[in-house]
Amino acid sequence: MTDAHLSPPGPAQWESPQRGSAGEPVSLGHPVYLDYNATTPVDPRVAEAMLPYLTDFFGNPSSSHSYGTEPRRALAEARAQVAALIGAPPTEVVFTSSGSEADLLALRGAVLASGRTRPHAITQVTEHPAVLETARALERLHGARVTVLPVDGDGLVDPAALAAALTEDTVLVSVMAANNETGALQPIADLSALAHAHGALFHCDAAQAAGKIPLDVRALGVDLLTVVGHKMYAPKATAALYVREGVLLEPVVYGGGQERGLRAGTENVALAVALGAAARLAAEDLADGRMRRLAALRDTLHRRLTEGLPGRVRLNGPAGDRLPNTLNVSIDGALGHELLAACPEIAASTGSACHSGTHEPSPVLTAMGLPAERALGALRLSLGRWSGEKDIATAAAVLIRAAAMR
Repeated sequence: MTDAHLSPPGPAQWESPQRGSAGEPVSLGHPVYLDYNATTPVDPRVAEAMLPYLTDFFGNPSSSHSYGTEPRRALAEARAQVAALIGAPPTEVVFTSSGSEADLLALRGAVLASGRTRPHAITQVTEHPAVLETARALERLHGARVTVLPVDGDGLVDPAALAAALTEDTVLVSVMAANNETGALQPIADLSALAHAHGALFHCDAAQAAGKIPLDVRALGVDLLTVVGHKMYAPKATAALYVREGVLLEPVVYGGGQERGLRAGTENVALAVALGAAARLAAEDLADGRMRRLAALRDTLHRRLTEGLPGRVRLNGPAGDRLPNTLNVSIDGALGHELLAACPEIAASTGSACHSGTHEPSPVLTAMGLPAERALGALRLSLGRWSGEKDIATAAAVLIRAAAMR
């Protein structure tokens, strides 16, 4: 894939000239987008695939007449496309409105369906808030007991810590595949094997991993797995939960029995089609080795920053087992939010988008044992389908320039 492949979508105001202090036009141009872990642009091919289901094929897929035929077929095809990306049968894919809803269905569903008087769930400290807050709600509202495991300096869970935490009352373990801030890849297969040895289910939030690294639910040994559309070039508000056949969950929405009875409500066919198309394109990227291109660009960016700011750039998270598109670094003597404010030429973040706008140290980085100063200096630079060599050169140059003034 070349840099020119499918020009990235951009807000219309980026194209409009702004007025300077003297009234002259000032063109801002496109900021270099390095926040793909927060959200991805919608791939034009995904938009094209979903459009007919917003216009011509508007029927209810549950309708027995001809208007339901094409939506029903498209829904089945989309389910098969998502399933193929993660190595699952189509019957084990449940569409949801978001990754947060999928995580809720997995955690709440498993705990409430367990029948235990005081069920025990285990997660880890750097999980997405969708998992951590659901776990806290299960404690508060349903009398569950929750154990939150620590991580090491790379943000990884020690399998021995999980083994020590498992009890006969443990019904579910939830550990993400890849961290959204550092890209750290957890040892999912090892952790799921331990959970199963104690009779517990294993859920994996793969929102950041799906489409970036190969995923196979059978090889990973997971019972539940979350996939999110807007992390892989589909619109927001479309996601899916893999639910292994035989796993019992309490539904998240009650009603007409759609989605195996786990999420009632007439299906949003257009968004399901978008997720399916995105999954198909992601599978093609993985098969063609396109993630290696992103890994090379990421490493080039890291090298440029290190050479331009000698002795000041610190990598946060593992150097090896991480997502190919993710670079999280701290720059000594600089605050991350101040650096980004001084660099309007790029669009990036200091950590999770869920915490953007605040200037507190990242909970993920502090949980890894990083001191507050280093955590406050962190930048999350995440690349994607439209990232190119010119983008990397621009980003490195403006960050080095801004950091050199601090």
